[in-house]
Parts: sequence; C-alpha cells; structure tokens
Amino acid sequence: MSTLEKRLQEVYRFFENKDTVLGYRKLMDCALDTQNLEIYNQIIEVTDWKSKHPDNESEFITKCLKVLEDISKIPIEVYNNFKPIVTATNITKSYGSNSFSLGPINLSIKKGNVYGLVGENGNGKTTLLRVLAKELKHTSGNLNYDFDSKVNTDFELRSKLVYIPQRTQKWYGSLKDNLKFVLSNYGISPEENETRVLMMICRLGLWDYKHLKWSELSSGYKMRFELARTLLRQPELLLLDEPLANLDVLAQQVILEDLKSICNSLNHPIALILSSQQLYEVEKVSDKVIYLKNGKYTDNNNSETEETAEKNQLIIEIDCHCEREKLQQIFNPLQLEKLVFNGGIYVAYFDTNTQFYQVLEALGNHQIDVTYTRNITKSTRRFFVS
Repeated sequence: MSTLEKRLQEVYRFFENKDTVLGYRKLMDCALDTQNLEIYNQIIEVTDWKSKHPDNESEFITKCLKVLEDISKIPIEVYNNFKPIVTATNITKSYGSNSFSLGPINLSIKKGNVYGLVGENGNGKTTLLRVLAKELKHTSGNLNYDFDSKVNTDFELRSKLVYIPQRTQKWYGSLKDNLKFVLSNYGISPEENETRVLMMICRLGLWDYKHLKWSELSSGYKMRFELARTLLRQPELLLLDEPLANLDVLAQQVILEDLKSICNSLNHPIALILSSQQLYEVEKVSDKVIYLKNGKYTDNNNSETEETAEKNQLIIEIDCHCEREKLQQIFNPLQLEKLVFNGGIYVAYFDTNTQFYQVLEALGNHQIDVTYTRNITKSTRRFFVS
C-alpha cells in the first residue's frame, strides 16, 4: 500500500469514528497534495457550508467522503529527494570579547523533518535561527544552501527560506487581501490567486476571520496568518521563533500537529526548525531535537558530554505528596542511584536495568498520591533538571 493510500485510509477512519475535526484537517492535507484547483474549490465549498451548518455532522461527513473519493482518483507525484538543503559546518557567531558566543554548530537539515530547538533563555536559540536565515552573518565556519529550486538572488533565497520572529509586524487591510497580495507578486492569475488563498485560509482555520484586520485578531490567529502567508510562498525551509508563546495549551497542540502534517506533504515537504519553551509538545512532533547550552549544541542522542553522563540511566520526574525519606525507601529495591528535589518535583535516577513500569508499580503498591510523573530518559528535559 502506497503512502497516499495509507493517508486516505487514515482520513476515512477518522470520519468513520466521527473524529471530524482532526479528520477534516487531514483531508485538507490530502487535498493540498493534489495541487488541483477543482479539489481546492470543493474544500472551500465544504468549509463554507460547515460554517453555516455547524451542527449537521452527518451531512458534513458525507460531503467530506465525497471529496476524499475524488482525491483518490488524482495521481500524485511523491517527493523523494531528501538530500540536505542546509548544511552548517562548525559555524560560530561571536559578539566580541567577554560576550556571548554561539557554536561551533554542525547541522544537516532535510525537507520533511521537524527540528525542535530548545534551551534555557539566553543560550542562543534566536541567534542560531537568525544566522540560518542569513539575518546575521556568522563569524566562522561554512553555511551552505542546496535548495531544489535555483537561487540566484537574495529575493529568490527569501522565497525559499522564511524566518518568522516571535513578534511579527503589523499589517493593514483584511487578512484575506493581505494573503492575496502575497501571491500577486508571483504572477498568478486572479482566479487561481483567490482559490489558493481561500484554500490556505481553510487549512489554517481562518475561515471565520478572513475579513478581519490585524487589530481584530488575537495573537494566536496573527501567528496563523503569518503561517498562511509563508506557506503560500511554498518555502523549502521554515524557521519559527517561539510560535507557541501566545497560544493556550490546546492551540499549541493543534498548531504543532498542523505544522507537522504540512511539513510532511507528499509532494512539497518543508524543513521546519522551531524554537520553543514548550519542551514536551515540541519533542512530540520533532524528528530531531537541538539543545543549546551556553551557545553549544548538545545532541540529544549521541552526546558524550558531562551534562549527559546519565544517559544510560532511567530518569524519572515525579510530583507527589511524599517525604523524601519514604520515597527513597520505596525506590531503593529498584536500584535507585540518586534522588533530587528541586523544590517542586523529584527527579529519580535509576540503574539502566530498572524499568519505568516497575517505578509506577512501586508507587501504586505504596499508595503514593502522584500528581504527575514522566520518563525523561530520552527527553532533553533531563538537561534542564541535571
């Protein structure tokens, strides 16, 4: 079974189980892969109908399955050239003596992958993004771009490499008109412009906001607008600086899953690097996590640095109502090596032969009231608590 067939079946199962919200977003991803304007118009019609009939779930599902059937008849050329589009070799960025210095950094960025960029404040996340975006000139090392499309000018580079800072600039006019202006710079006909813009508005959940102005949108929807404006340009590399900063918990999850799906497009994948303080949410969707400490890059999987000497241990984060002495007694039979309390949570380090389920079982057997626990053995969270 091809990747496309698997995706179509996945969408069908969502609607079969009446998971219509996620199912519709996945359906729109399949529609975008067709690059077919007739399919786009079908999605636009269904979205408009849904906004007017929000409670008619059964007919909505029927309409969606009809679009899904039409998508299945359209051949899609799958992208399969996953060479690195950006290669950074020993790049550094210095601001002068006795000041912060980034690097050396070695990275290989491929399309279709999501790279999470994490680290404490002031450790170089924004600096690295701006260097990759060519907004800052690196001090030393080599930074090479090898996009699929030929890049001969800075303008062409900016169309393939897009950096969205945490604080975006104010714009004027309606959301829809601003998006149409983006495509007008690429010589697209007015009819196609309208269709592509409305399709992107549908995909990013902006249908009910398309006629609003900048001052009428929340921070979260302003970020969605920036993503829509960027994706219409079909970049190959997207750099996002703290895109989750002004979103609530649910919105963070939705936008990350949307970004993951869009980056994994069958025929136009994107390489995405995003920095965030929302560690677990970012790790969930990332193919690789880049952790910066004091401007130095720590590989989450292969580092042999002092900070990750515990990598062969089982490391558990626990928030519970229990005294340290009792918790140590409970864990000692499980080859507890270290128990740290940072004033809010415990971090327990066990021998590598100890299993997470054994820790949970021990807590349950002793009726410990656990508010939260997580296995952070392979999470970059272990660097923050060490």
